[in-house]
This record gives sequence, structure tokens and C-alpha cells, in this order.
Amino acid sequence: MSTVTLTENAVKEIKKIMEDQKLASDKTYLRAGVKGGGCSGFSWVFNLDENYDENKDLLEEQDGLKIVMDKRSAMYLQGTTVDYYDDGLMKRGFVFKNEAVKTTCGCGSSFSME
Repeated sequence: MSTVTLTENAVKEIKKIMEDQKLASDKTYLRAGVKGGGCSGFSWVFNLDENYDENKDLLEEQDGLKIVMDKRSAMYLQGTTVDYYDDGLMKRGFVFKNEAVKTTCGCGSSFSME
């Protein structure tokens, strides 16, 4: 079972970003994680990275994308689905969904778990 699952829309957008930035798929990782901070306790980490440390990171693959996460973040990411939302003019971006999240802040960028 994957720790992080990407929706079809998220995969398309990530691949588009990598293509636009001319990033090689064999040398680029999608880094997912959490860090302390934000008004609710934790914030999501989601970016493109060229670094992977097999001693500190877990590696998963989905639809040709290499997803890495530090081992400490993995327990918080378990069961997370990442979607890409685009309603046109008002709002677009990556959205994290995880049943274990108990509260989120008003802007949706930080969360707490029990």
C-alpha cells in the first residue's frame, strides 16, 4: 500500500510542471512530507527535489513519478491523497486529503492529528 496516492489530475499537473521546467524524470523526485509549524501544528511539504538519501528517505513510485519522503514524515502521510484542484479563475493548487487529520486552519495549509 502506498503512503501517498496521487490523483490523475495531480499526476498530470506534476508532469506538466516538470516538463515546463525541463526537469529530467529520472533525476527528479517529488518530495512529500510534513514539518512543524502553521497555526494548527503541522504544514504539508510538497516540492520537486533532486536529492534522495536512501538512509533517511522512503521511495515510492506512481505513474512514472518517484515520490520520496523522510521516514519521520511517513507516519503522518500514511493514507494521504494528493489532488490538483483548478476551478479556473479563483482557486487552483494541490490539495491534501487524509482521514487522520483532525483540524485544519482557515487557509488549509496547516493541520493537526491525534
